Parts: sequence; C-alpha cells; structure tokens
Amino acid sequence: MPQVQLLVSGGVQGVFYRMHCHKKATALKLTGFVRNLPDGRVEVYAEGGEEILQELIDWCHEGPPAAQVDNVEVLWADGEDRFQDFRIAG
Repeated sequence: MPQVQLLVSGGVQGVFYRMHCHKKATALKLTGFVRNLPDGRVEVYAEGGEEILQELIDWCHEGPPAAQVDNVEVLWADGEDRFQDFRIAG
C-alpha cells in the first residue's frame, strides 16, 4: 500500500486547513494524520490506494476557501499500514 507525505506551505494555518483535510481524507477512506508544523506549514501523512492518494494531493493544492497554498512537497514511499483511521494530530 502506498503512502504519501505532503508538506503544504503558504497561508495554511488558522484557516481550518486541517479540519477540511481531515474531512476529505476520511471521505476518501484514507488513514494517517494531518498536523500543523512549527514553521507554518501543514504536514499530511496518508496511506491508501495510489489513485485515491492522488485525489488528496490534488485537493491539498487547493485547500479550503480561506487557504493560500503556495507549494505542496510530495514524498511517496511504501506504506506501513500503521493507522486505523485519519486524525488531526496535535
């Protein structure tokens, strides 16, 4: 099972990016997490089918209406199947 780590930069904190990402990933039945990073980026880690992960990546480039996404760094790897659901991490 593939996994993807996304590092989303721009105006992505304080605009409900994590909440909207959680809803999208849950609707796609992905597992993993989304969290704010101290440097102002949002990190998304997700596991699932490659086509479904690409849908999440496409969404992350847009984000919720209030977000200003400048860049999405995408890192693919083999998944570890270590999550049961998709969560907002602290």
